[in-house]
Amino acid sequence: MIEFQHDLRTPQSDEEWRAFHAIRRKVLFENRGKTETYDENHPDDSAPGNYPLILLYRDEVIGVLRIDVSGTVAMLRRVAIREDRQRAGHGRVLLRLAEHFAKDVGCNEIRSNAALEAVGFYERCGYARDLAVESPVNSIRVWKSLR
Repeated sequence: MIEFQHDLRTPQSDEEWRAFHAIRRKVLFENRGKTETYDENHPDDSAPGNYPLILLYRDEVIGVLRIDVSGTVAMLRRVAIREDRQRAGHGRVLLRLAEHFAKDVGCNEIRSNAALEAVGFYERCGYARDLAVESPVNSIRVWKSLR
């Protein structure tokens, strides 16, 4: 099974941090035409309770996300799979491993402000739209119970 070849963890070397930022910059900023400058030193990435993580596949960094934990709720931020590895099941594995991570740190719910083009993916992975919450522009809040 593909999942056993994956690992989700904090970047541990300068090379892994470079890969982390390169994936975010390319997939989440450049490919979406965002005009704001990507900040590799954004304070949210090092704030208490926030966990920047990389997805490794066969020891190669192919995905990224940050999990922000507040009480028993985990918020997925900046979720991305490297372009050349998309549409191969890695995103589903990333979400499953993120859910396990969130449970391990005491969360019973996981949320994300999903980009409009990603909402269907989240729904196929068992997430529901939270229409009671006003989402940021060009996104929809999705959530899943971890109980």
